[in-house]
Amino acid sequence: MSFTSFSDFLAMGHHGLYVWSAYGISLVVLAINVAAPILARRRYLQEEARRLRRERNQ
Repeated sequence: MSFTSFSDFLAMGHHGLYVWSAYGISLVVLAINVAAPILARRRYLQEEARRLRRERNQ
């Protein structure tokens, strides 16, 4: 598909809203899939460190 201008490219033949929102949603889902395990691991390590400190102080 050939576009005559950048605005035609963004419009994607009047399907631009659908196309770009699909790309945006996909990127958000991918970012969540990367960030969620990292945050869960960090939270787990913090909870374990707290638990170990509590056990050591008892």
